[in-house]
Amino acid sequence: MATPTTDSRPVEQSGTFELGGRRVHRLGFGAMRLTGPGIWGEPADRAECVRVVRRAVELGVDLIDTADSYGPEVSEDIIREALHPYPDGLTIATKAGLTRSGPDVWAPVGRPEYLRQECEMSLRRLGLDRIDLFQLHRIDPKVPAAEQFGLLAELVAEGKVGAVGLSEVSVEDIAAAQEVVPVASVQNLYNLTNRSSEAVLDHCTAEGIGFIPWFPIASGQLAQAGGPVHEVATAVGATPAQVALAWLLRRSPVVLPIPGTSSVAHVEENCRGGAVTLSDEQFEALSRI
Repeated sequence: MATPTTDSRPVEQSGTFELGGRRVHRLGFGAMRLTGPGIWGEPADRAECVRVVRRAVELGVDLIDTADSYGPEVSEDIIREALHPYPDGLTIATKAGLTRSGPDVWAPVGRPEYLRQECEMSLRRLGLDRIDLFQLHRIDPKVPAAEQFGLLAELVAEGKVGAVGLSEVSVEDIAAAQEVVPVASVQNLYNLTNRSSEAVLDHCTAEGIGFIPWFPIASGQLAQAGGPVHEVATAVGATPAQVALAWLLRRSPVVLPIPGTSSVAHVEENCRGGAVTLSDEQFEALSRI
């Protein structure tokens, strides 16, 4: 078999980051869209979703992010169907702490016994002995935060979890968690057109914490003809989505974008964003959006 080239594995051009003691390429894959409408139930084309996951890995992805609540359970099941037994070097991150009662309905539950149960169930569904990165999907305001962080620390001590991440948190939340358990990553909403987590990203950069921006491609707003994203995309011979990912990768060395899709064509487009290089002028022009 011929050795894969960087053209055939464009994600490898995105650079690397040490995430919870595991070296990963910075452009990953988010598995939320491997589900039905409202992130609820089975996808319209399960076979295509299986192909998407496999194609992402072929293109160099070695960080896959999912959650027990995606489906619920559907996303984790598809990942196992597509990839188990898993290739060497693959890092699977999952999350717990949001419950589901219907499409687009999300309710935080952070009771330690519930988080432990969901960790055990994710281990079973994914076919793993240890979850590489286990993320608290939301801090439950009805449960003392220290109890939630403490349970995560217990799972690490027991060897069921390799590293711990948080999602949708503030700088203060990160500091509070760090008093109980090391925080390897933070997953907050962030993209070219929504930078409400700028302070959190700056904190993660300073502390060497992985920052996983969810919804990294605000596609509808980015593709406007004549806008700065369109202009840069034309100049570098890329799509607006690829430019948006390239900007995130350039924004900070700790950023780990995880674009998601249920389409093979789209996963191929997104992964090629890892090979897009922006000039200083192009990066600054996009940063002014």
